[in-house]
Amino acid sequence: MRERGRWTPSKYVMRGEKLHPNRDRRELAVSSRLIARLITDKYQSAFRQYAHGLLLDMGCGKEPFYEGYRECVSENICIDWPGSIHNNVHVDVFCDLSQTLPFAAGTFDTLLSSDVIEHLPNPELAFSEMSRLLKPNGILLLNTPFLYMLHEVPNDYYRFTRYAIKHLLDMAGLELVRLEEIGGYGAVITDLVSKAMSALPLIGPPMASLIQGIGLLASGGLRSTPALIRFPIGYFLVAQKPGSGIE
Repeated sequence: MRERGRWTPSKYVMRGEKLHPNRDRRELAVSSRLIARLITDKYQSAFRQYAHGLLLDMGCGKEPFYEGYRECVSENICIDWPGSIHNNVHVDVFCDLSQTLPFAAGTFDTLLSSDVIEHLPNPELAFSEMSRLLKPNGILLLNTPFLYMLHEVPNDYYRFTRYAIKHLLDMAGLELVRLEEIGGYGAVITDLVSKAMSALPLIGPPMASLIQGIGLLASGGLRSTPALIRFPIGYFLVAQKPGSGIE
């Protein structure tokens, strides 16, 4: 990672030993705190259990997860689009993430792809590349939205069901370790309403903050219900390139 000494927390911050959504509105909109919290909950345990060795952050942005995984890996390489909206000084290689990536096969032990695959016009190639770049037994950590607003338009192409994700993994020769829904209809409704409220002048941000707080409390009760499976706000997965297996 370039300019490591200049890295500062952005979307997520570490409090104690746990990642939390940043309350600084310049880094994370009030209306996105719920989905950010649900995503960090997934990554927190996954980093500790699976992240290791040389990590590639594909579509790294401002490296928001760095503080969560840095003690687990030996090194991290950051790649992103040329002209990324995040204007990130930490990018090692700017490249077209929708094409063949400029690394040799079997280079990385861990690959992180957070909120990226929905922006790639050829997801089959993307998963094939991720598989190619991983070493045997290498780990892919990935999340993607489902019932969520369009973002970074016009480069927002897909929403994937769990069945599509499994199909893409199978085609790429990656073995599924975990595939989990993020949120449920309560999280979806909270996200939609708070985003609508946040656009209102003056009262919008406080109202959005209140709605997000209520949604955070309610979302915990939906994690194991049919509503979670039928109405996810997104998906989180851990996959592995075949080898000797995870112990």
